[in-house]
Amino acid sequence: MSNVKNDPKYKNALLQAIRAQLEHRAFWLYLLCDEAKKRGLDPRDFGSDAVKRCGLSQGAELVKKGNTDSLKGLRKTLFTKPAQFVFEMKILESTDDKLSIDFHYCPLVKAWQKAGCSDEEIAMLCDIAMCGDHGIGECYGSVLDLPKCIAKGDDMCCLRYHKKEKDAE
Repeated sequence: MSNVKNDPKYKNALLQAIRAQLEHRAFWLYLLCDEAKKRGLDPRDFGSDAVKRCGLSQGAELVKKGNTDSLKGLRKTLFTKPAQFVFEMKILESTDDKLSIDFHYCPLVKAWQKAGCSDEEIAMLCDIAMCGDHGIGECYGSVLDLPKCIAKGDDMCCLRYHKKEKDAE
C-alpha cells in the first residue's frame, strides 16, 4: 500500500483544469524516465541536470520580470495567488532573504499516482522535478531546503528558500 497521501481540499472546475495541465507535464517526465530505464539509462543521470537547466532559465526570467533577486520578488512572480490555490500553498514567511511555503497538494504527484508509479518512483520523479525549483532558487542567490515532501509520504511539501551565506572576506 502506498504511503503517499495527496488529495486536494479544493476541487472547483478551474483548479481541476489547471491541475490537469500540470499533471500532463508530470506524465511527460514519467514517460521520459520510463523510456530511459527501458534503454538501460538511469533517469537521474540526465533528468536532474535537464530540469535544473529549465529552472535556471525560468529563474533568470523571473528575476528579470520582478527586477529583483529578493525572495519577496520570487514570491510575487512565481508563488502568485493562482499558484497558491492550485498547490494549496500557505506562505509562512516572505522576506528578502527567506521564503517559507507549505504545499498541501501536488498535481505532479497526482499524475504519477494515476500512472501507477510505485512510492519509490514517485520519490525519484519528485527529486528530478525539484531540480527546477533548486535552479530557480540559485537565480535568486538562494538555496532550497525541502524538509518535508508529499512524494516521500509526508503530509505536505515544505519549501524553504534562504539566501546563501556570504563568504567571509
